[in-house]
Amino acid sequence: MSIDNVGASFGISGSDPKTALMNQVRQEAALNNARQLIEKLNEHCFAKCIPKPGSSFSSGEQQCFTQCMEKYMSAWNTVSQQYIARVQQEGAKNAGGGMF
Repeated sequence: MSIDNVGASFGISGSDPKTALMNQVRQEAALNNARQLIEKLNEHCFAKCIPKPGSSFSSGEQQCFTQCMEKYMSAWNTVSQQYIARVQQEGAKNAGGGMF
């Protein structure tokens, strides 16, 4: 199967099938990261803020859950930004200096 056929089988079109395929992989990775964030956020914040689940949340539980989500997402964004900066920095080092 050629790269053109692989791209077509995934519904990817465009002038450069390799680029289109890489874009599809990046989109799927971003979606997976978002799912993981939501799962971890729910696990962590629910366990912290809702000690006795019932049919509804109290105002204190809602406030705790909202604040926990905001803090968790802020920390996630900070770590992600630092990771991206590090990867870009390493990529720049490797691109400009030869083999290693």
